[in-house]
Amino acid sequence: MSARPLSPHLSVYRFAYTMSLSILHRAAGVALSVGLIVLAAWLLAVADGEAAYGRFAAFLGLGLLKLVLAAWLVAFVHHLANGVRHLCFDVGLGFETAQARRSAALVVAFDVLAALALLYVFFCPQGVR
Repeated sequence: MSARPLSPHLSVYRFAYTMSLSILHRAAGVALSVGLIVLAAWLLAVADGEAAYGRFAAFLGLGLLKLVLAAWLVAFVHHLANGVRHLCFDVGLGFETAQARRSAALVVAFDVLAALALLYVFFCPQGVR
């Protein structure tokens, strides 16, 4: 078995922020999968009636869970933006190093702006009229 070539991995490549976006994309996907469980529980509470929904809404209103909801929102924004970037890769666009770095910078800029806007809309309702 020693004659088999090893697959390249992190010890072969120099770390770049484009790699961190790929890692964050995967982590955001996992976080969103866990968030689907909470979404399903919320839908079950809605279907169970007003009392169950009230208890679940109060549970989601706890401070720590608000932070988790905010993190899921940020994960959604990043997964969406980086997913569009990967769709462009799938059709053969943006493979050059300069293009990949530029698209990564655009993803980060979109992440920050969209996440801040959505966090403001969802967590500062008095400011939205």
